[in-house]
Amino acid sequence: MAASMRLLVRRVIRLSHRNISRISAGLSGRSGCCWGPSTCRCFSDAAGDKSTHFGFETVPETEKAKRVYKVFENVAQKYDIMNDAMSLGVHRLWKDMLLHVMHPQPGVQLLDVAGGTGDIAFRFLPGRSTFVPRKSLRQKRRAVTPRSQEERQKRRATRSMQTPSWQDIANNYSTDDEDLPQESKAVVCDINKEMLKVGKQKADSMGMSAGLSWVVGDAEELPFDDDQFDIYTVAFGIRNVTHIDQALQEALRVLKPGGRFMCLEFSKVTNPVLARLYDAYSFQIIPVLGEVIAGDWKSYQYLVESIRKFPDQEEFKRMIEDAGFYCVQYYNLTGGVVALHSGFKL
Repeated sequence: MAASMRLLVRRVIRLSHRNISRISAGLSGRSGCCWGPSTCRCFSDAAGDKSTHFGFETVPETEKAKRVYKVFENVAQKYDIMNDAMSLGVHRLWKDMLLHVMHPQPGVQLLDVAGGTGDIAFRFLPGRSTFVPRKSLRQKRRAVTPRSQEERQKRRATRSMQTPSWQDIANNYSTDDEDLPQESKAVVCDINKEMLKVGKQKADSMGMSAGLSWVVGDAEELPFDDDQFDIYTVAFGIRNVTHIDQALQEALRVLKPGGRFMCLEFSKVTNPVLARLYDAYSFQIIPVLGEVIAGDWKSYQYLVESIRKFPDQEEFKRMIEDAGFYCVQYYNLTGGVVALHSGFKL
């Protein structure tokens, strides 16, 4: 046992040294493209050949989507395990906070983009206040007695002979089944089929199917009509999109008027001491965990690099406003490691 532990420690140290060398080499060979957390899409030396970032690399825009797809295809089976390992389980609290701020009402239609393994949808559906067992509904219907039906008919006949008030007119628009619960629904949309496959397997194992749909779709070109959803969520996915501005415009398009956009994403740490610790942990530990647990160093190296390339809280807030959302605000979680942005379509 002691020998195997020594072997594992040696492996982690060796991988850490390899990571340091790789980062140093990457930084020294870096071209003069956008450095800071910028959303600009850089242009390569070839005229008209658009480029963007893939982590710290500069790649053609047409290549980024393919490479991101490959990353999540590779990590899909270990994605949830790695989330727990990397965040020490704190990602669960971040997602719980998203649902707390959302505070969904009965009958809400949710679109969770880049929802992959279904973490947001699973939290959304069980927590809704609209679920009533079918048996209870049948009992409620049976509770209507002949006598109560006769009294209801008499009241209706009496009202029909009177001039209706504005309240009576408003009540006429309601149905006899208005006391029955409205059904909330969630659509999980992800461009990666492997991630959706894992999500479906989780749903089946949990016995969750009612009100839940799985759709393959691109955040930059959603396969839905205008004004379809009450809430649009994207958790730890929007930084992987090639054109973030286009994804935000699509979010606005598919939301109903009054609908809410909510984004949970890694952001800029506000405390300098925590920022240094966070950087050390991100670059020295997370890729090693990726190699040991998921057998994939490169995908988790991309993960930490993509976080550093994503806009900070204020810049992303401006991007959301530029897309057409109103009342945009954000909440820092865990000292800014993660930010929750929210905005409304009016």
